[in-house]
Amino acid sequence: MSLSRRLNRIQQRPGPFVQEPLEDHKDTASQPSRLSAAAQHQPTIRERRAGTSTADPENAFRELKGEAAKKLYARIGSRLNDPTLTEDQLHSIVRAELNRVVEEASIPLSAEERQRLNESVRDDLLGYGPLQPLLEDDSITEVMVNGPDVIYIERYGHLEPSDARFSSEQHLRLIIERIVSRMGRRIDESTPMVDARLPDGSRVNAIIPPLAFNGSSLTIRKFGKNPHTVEDLLRFGTLTPEMTALLEACVNANLNIIVSGGTGTGKTTLLNVLSSFIPNTERIITIEDSVELQLQQEHVVRLESRPPNVEGKGGVAIRDLLRNSLRMRPDRIVVGEVRGGESLDMLQAMNTGHDGSMSTVHANSPRDAISRLETLVLMAGMDLPLRPIREQIASAVDVIIQLTRLRDGTRRVTAVTEVQGMEADTVTLQDVFLFDYSASVDANGRFLGQPVSTGIRPRFTERFEDLGITVSPGIFAVPEGATTL
Repeated sequence: MSLSRRLNRIQQRPGPFVQEPLEDHKDTASQPSRLSAAAQHQPTIRERRAGTSTADPENAFRELKGEAAKKLYARIGSRLNDPTLTEDQLHSIVRAELNRVVEEASIPLSAEERQRLNESVRDDLLGYGPLQPLLEDDSITEVMVNGPDVIYIERYGHLEPSDARFSSEQHLRLIIERIVSRMGRRIDESTPMVDARLPDGSRVNAIIPPLAFNGSSLTIRKFGKNPHTVEDLLRFGTLTPEMTALLEACVNANLNIIVSGGTGTGKTTLLNVLSSFIPNTERIITIEDSVELQLQQEHVVRLESRPPNVEGKGGVAIRDLLRNSLRMRPDRIVVGEVRGGESLDMLQAMNTGHDGSMSTVHANSPRDAISRLETLVLMAGMDLPLRPIREQIASAVDVIIQLTRLRDGTRRVTAVTEVQGMEADTVTLQDVFLFDYSASVDANGRFLGQPVSTGIRPRFTERFEDLGITVSPGIFAVPEGATTL
């Protein structure tokens, strides 16, 4: 059979060898052929490391990252904890050594792949691993790790799952230990729960197995690099201008203030804003479990409690710090949160000349805040009857500010309440501002209401007049159409 006849038979065979019609290639000169396109294809990490197009690219990347991190740690592991190196110097060393490791591996990487590898390895060695991008995202306010494979975030007041993952339980434990060790804390089987903070003040709680059944759990409540100001809270709708004017007058008049609210309602943020009204000439002492308050005044002493060591010794409680602060000539005492017997010491300080003190407490309403304070005082172990406790509270606390996280994810002040005194065995309260729930919600489910005046002028305004502090009478006017209970 001649060569031309054999070529004709090949062209007539069905299947992949059938010649495509010429009209489908209108401009073959300007279009690369299939062979040339394949030749121009740049192999990915997946193809270079697995040798097949069916391998998982993420697994290939994790394998490459693991090898690079292992080699890098072998080179500079002893220098990672060198106290003489600054953070910038450490990052510079890691960046230079990592580039050498990648070059010695002889694996061609695109610019994008090299940058991703560098950032990922650097985050694992010096930062917080897969959590680093989440912590750098300003729109995220909370990060919740429920084991190595499940991470949730809070964004704009709503929870949503994150694509970030830890490679293993050991990887997650390494990040947790890095966070707590920098604060001089430890976490292991003997102390499986710990509270700590990040350098920017973000609050951290960690709990590990066997207490955490599904794997180590890590919760980070972020604090912005720049603390929220009163203008921010006005823009968010947390406060109103009228309420802000009244609260500023309360701080200047040295009234004792309790900020009440549930978990994650913004109590610490509001306490920060209230403290910004304190004159710069006063000496302020803050007392916290983990330093979170970011006061802007110059004359501030910050005290932080300390848990006991492994032997159960060396612990310094909030109550110890509160007692010590009374000997430090404070003008104002700001307690981050009362959650135990220190509430009795705080009330006594408020009643013995340390006016203008502030603190927060977990409660769902102003009335609940009073009951909560009663319970906390009983935890001091003094075996006091209820009436003297209530008299202490009624005499010490002037104002309760209630914060609530609403269904739309926003955090609002839902009540500003005056503590007026005692009637029989009951602490009497009078609401000055209440949130107007009758305004309903908009098309996006956001509450349209805002805190409005009840129309009642509080008794503590008499103190304003004595100190020469003026507030507009219009603050206490009920807006037209507003409904308060």
